[in-house]
Amino acid sequence: MSEGDLFAAEGEEAGRPLADRLRPRNLEELAGQDHLLGPGMPLRRAVEADRLHSMVLWGPPGTGKTTLARIIAERTGYAFHQISAVFSGVKDIRAAIDTARRERDEHGRPAVLFVDEVHRFNRAQLDGFLPAVEDGTVTLIGATTENPSFELNAALLSRCRVYVLKALDAAALRGLLDRALADEQQGFGTWRVVIGDEELDLMAAAADGDARRALTFLELAVETTRTAENEAVSVGRGTVEAVVGGRVRRYDKAGDQHFDLISALHKAIRGSDPDGAVYWLTRMLDGGDEPLYLARRLVRIASEDVGNADPRALEVTLNAKAAFDFLGSPEGELVLAQAAIYLAIAPKSNAVYAAYNEAVADVEVSGSLEVPYHIRNAPTRLMKELGYGKGYQYDHNHEGGVAPEQTYLPDALADRTYYRPTDRGLEGRVGEQIEALRRKRRGQGNGAG
Repeated sequence: MSEGDLFAAEGEEAGRPLADRLRPRNLEELAGQDHLLGPGMPLRRAVEADRLHSMVLWGPPGTGKTTLARIIAERTGYAFHQISAVFSGVKDIRAAIDTARRERDEHGRPAVLFVDEVHRFNRAQLDGFLPAVEDGTVTLIGATTENPSFELNAALLSRCRVYVLKALDAAALRGLLDRALADEQQGFGTWRVVIGDEELDLMAAAADGDARRALTFLELAVETTRTAENEAVSVGRGTVEAVVGGRVRRYDKAGDQHFDLISALHKAIRGSDPDGAVYWLTRMLDGGDEPLYLARRLVRIASEDVGNADPRALEVTLNAKAAFDFLGSPEGELVLAQAAIYLAIAPKSNAVYAAYNEAVADVEVSGSLEVPYHIRNAPTRLMKELGYGKGYQYDHNHEGGVAPEQTYLPDALADRTYYRPTDRGLEGRVGEQIEALRRKRRGQGNGAG
């Protein structure tokens, strides 16, 4: 086969990327979103009944947001207008809405206005959609990779239903790659591609839930292997590894996923799961989070969730931060992992956290309560004459180092208890002693020695 014959077989589709050529044409071909589009699911029922409503499609890249919007419009007979928040402004919004209004008035055809990257619009721009959405000029479909709760204003969000698209799992991506290899019109079905299951599985895994990325990997691997002399295209392991070697996992360290991951790390440590703790820590480091940020979070967790059940936890986390400063990256990541695992296996107590929060609440509510006179400082004669320090009992002069019936809170809060030790770790050993000391201060019995 000559070089001209070989490449002529591709036809006029040759210039379009594989991912675009294999874009799903109907709901049945859209992979990985059965929770939205499976039989009986609300969005599918709405589409099949031609009862469209404004919506926001929220999901990671490569999950089919744009494609789904196009399919919805085509399936229901709506005109489809598209703008991108990256390149559009108020003028473009008005022009799109005016076009939709004319089409509705002249031809009686309703319109879908698809807004890609809708979260990039500012509040004023988002408000520009409201009248057209409210009077039915357009059915708005916005696409975003960011949490709509934070990125869209409440007025627009209240008029839209949010649908969450999921990243495609490895099985769905593998099915998509198999389809690309078999499709003779849009894929590589006529190219006689030879590629092993392990290589295809590697591409699916490396795509990390992104259909577009998976197809791009396949396209690069096939097209960089193909030559005019070969009738078949044999894609080896080395080629695939080279193609996927520079992959970047899905993670926005400044976005919503960042907060999901730090929440997972914190909760894994709180739940005493060292495996979860080291996994989520590694995910965040892999995604580019600042080690100093993670070190600060570990120090916070040492006080919030371990506290005095194991006071060494605070020392361990502070030492981990110092060790990271000394070692730098990548060696220093190991000490952060050690600290995270230590926190996970340490006994847990939130008694300090709870005590602090209760004290904060009392300070906010009760205002500037006066310091009781007996524990005020009295460095001058006048202050002593005014009663400062009067009645104070020096605790060291009493049995057990505790002056009986002496209080240290404002009079209005004298009966408050903030710190309630747990029975875990060190707190379990000192809890009884603390309660005995409190009883003695209240004149209810002997204190601990």
